[in-house]
Amino acid sequence: MSEYKKKIDDVAPIVAEHAARVDEQAEFPRHSIDALKQSGLLGLVSAAAMGGMGEGPRAAAYAVERLARECGSTAMVLCMHYCGAHVLETFGPESVRRDIAAGKHLSTLAFSEAGSRSQFWAPVSTAVRKNGQVTLSAKKSWVTSAHHADGYVWSSRPLSAEGASTIWFVPRNTKGVEASGTFNGLGLRGNDSTPVKAENAHVASDNMLGKDGQGLEVMLGTVLPLFNVLTASVSVGLMEGATQAAAKHAAGTTFEHSGSPIAELPTVRAYLARMRIATDQARCLVEDTIDAMETGREDAMLRILESKAAAGESATQVLDLAMRVCGGAAFRKEVGVERRFRDGRAGTVMAPTTDQLYDFIGKAICGMPVF
Repeated sequence: MSEYKKKIDDVAPIVAEHAARVDEQAEFPRHSIDALKQSGLLGLVSAAAMGGMGEGPRAAAYAVERLARECGSTAMVLCMHYCGAHVLETFGPESVRRDIAAGKHLSTLAFSEAGSRSQFWAPVSTAVRKNGQVTLSAKKSWVTSAHHADGYVWSSRPLSAEGASTIWFVPRNTKGVEASGTFNGLGLRGNDSTPVKAENAHVASDNMLGKDGQGLEVMLGTVLPLFNVLTASVSVGLMEGATQAAAKHAAGTTFEHSGSPIAELPTVRAYLARMRIATDQARCLVEDTIDAMETGREDAMLRILESKAAAGESATQVLDLAMRVCGGAAFRKEVGVERRFRDGRAGTVMAPTTDQLYDFIGKAICGMPVF
């Protein structure tokens, strides 16, 4: 077994131990993130030269899927961290890259805005150069780990260049940057996804990630491939966790009058079979997408778009079947299905939404420009 898999498998029981409370209290998964820091896994995608583990999308996908089986909130926090860390590893300063590799810096993305909603590629926030610094103004609508991340990978309109956007590194403690409120949502209740606003917030010009006006290229070329694969992997992990929990319930719960387990019912076994097939199909698509990315296959972008759409849609179906397998007991938290049922809804509405991805995929297979 590879080093990173062993580390992830060692952390998974800690994540499982705290998952129910994280959901029940909408509590940020501090214990789980601390365990990831101590294990070195926050530096999984950081370069070995920076002190990181030097792994790529395949290892990151394994990590978030394995942890999503236990806690969707922890997996989503880690997903966003790896996406932010990947951008910073590509374009960021060495000091931040070393902090990420050492587990001293939790990253996240700050793209979604109240003004452009799920169309994250078209920010309405601004960046203006004043007195040698850059002043940011923004109303970010959803930022995972908003109160706990050490820094945000942030989008704005360009300073002066042509283009849709520019990307910045914004430390969370930047004066004028404020995360507000708490997250009290349907699912992923511990992911601390809240609004973040910037009012007269100053960052150095050197905090630009990539070139002015080339934010869309960073989003599509650096962020989107990893983000789609990892959010798809979160969905796969939720499906896997629910499939195992439902099968355990069906095999271990008996009818008192007959002494036979629920699994004796052909309908229940058929539901479980459908769950198993859909979960394995989604995982295979994610793995093929990673193969396409690693080998530069011509269909890589198509697979990237398909992976998130397919996994998100499958998750809603598999988690619905899990509820049906477990019946009324599924509404009890100790069965471990209803939490995943709620968490699994996020994949279809998280930008790029499933409906947006269907449009992109349709354009691609019709030979039209996708973006």
